[in-house]
Amino acid sequence: MSDSASPAVDPQVPHSARVWNYWLGGKDNYPADRAAGDEVLARIPDIPDGARAERAFLIRAVRHLVREAGIRQFLDIGTGLPTMNNTHEVAQGLAPESRIVYVDNDPLVMAHARALLDSSPEGATDYIEADLRDPATILDASAATLDFDRPIGLMLLGVVNHIMDTEESYRLVSRLVGALPPGSHLVLTHSTAEIHGEPMLQVMREMNERGGTPITARGRAEIEGYFSGTELLEPGVVSCSLWRPEEAEVGAVSEVYLFGGVGRVG
Repeated sequence: MSDSASPAVDPQVPHSARVWNYWLGGKDNYPADRAAGDEVLARIPDIPDGARAERAFLIRAVRHLVREAGIRQFLDIGTGLPTMNNTHEVAQGLAPESRIVYVDNDPLVMAHARALLDSSPEGATDYIEADLRDPATILDASAATLDFDRPIGLMLLGVVNHIMDTEESYRLVSRLVGALPPGSHLVLTHSTAEIHGEPMLQVMREMNERGGTPITARGRAEIEGYFSGTELLEPGVVSCSLWRPEEAEVGAVSEVYLFGGVGRVG
C-alpha cells in the first residue's frame, strides 16, 4: 500500500479491518495497524488462526446456503477489506446468478470495492458505504439489487462485536432479520473471551484505548441471543472452526476466539 491515504482514512490510528488484513497476510495496512497487530500476537500467538477459521466458516456457510437452502442473494454487512474467497466468489462459483450486496463504513474498503464488484455475467454485486447502526439506509439501498420477496443470506461476520451496547446490538440485528422473508438465513460471528479468558479481554481494552474501532467480547449465551426468532441450525453457536468442519488432513480442529452460527428465518 502507498503511504498516502484518502482524507477520511487516518493511517496513524489502527483500524480493525486493516489489523485483520495484516493477520491474514495482506498488504492493505499501515505501520500503526501492524504495530497493534504485533502487540496482540505477543499476547495471543494463535490470533491469526481465528482470522483464518472465520474465513473458512464463511466459505462453508455460504456453500450450505447455496447448495442446501437454495439461496441466491446475500447481504454482507461489515465486509472488511477484500481477500480471497469473498462472499460473491463463493456463491457465484456455485450459482453464477447469485446477487450480493456488500456494506461497510470504512472508506478504505470503499477504495478497494472494485475487487468486490467483480461479478459473474449472470449475477450482480453492489457496494454500499453505510454503518450497521443505520439499518434503514442499508435495507433501502440494497433493495436496488436484492429482491426482499425472496430468501436472502444475511452475513454479519465480526461486525456486531463493534457495537458496544448489547441491547442496541440486539435491536440492530433484529431490525435486519425482521426485514427478511421466510427461508432467509442469518450467518453471524462474534468475538468471545471464552477461549483465551482475561488475556483476550486485556487485548481488547488496550485496542479500545488506542482510539481504533471499539470492540467487545460476548459469551455464547449472549451470542445465541442474536438468533432469536430464527431456527438455529446444528451444531448451534460454536467456535467457527467447529461449525460443520470439513475433514482435516492433519490433526484435530482447535477452538478459536470467534463463535459463529447460522439461523433460518421461519
